[in-house]
Amino acid sequence: MIEKVFGTVTGFLTGLGSLLMAFLPLTILWQVLTGETVFGMDVIANLTSLVTGIGEGGFVGLIVLVLVISFFQKK
Repeated sequence: MIEKVFGTVTGFLTGLGSLLMAFLPLTILWQVLTGETVFGMDVIANLTSLVTGIGEGGFVGLIVLVLVISFFQKK
């Protein structure tokens, strides 16, 4: 019973993550082409800030980057 619930929740979250990862390039393209934000979010500025933060983090930033990449790899 509980395995079925966890399977359902895991499947939902995996699908939601896939949907958001597919939506990200579209929002970047939209912002580049139109110059307008998507739903009030400045996607390019947020990504730039994320990359800058990881770059300034040194070794800790590298560890965080490896952890984030490991979350998105299919096993």
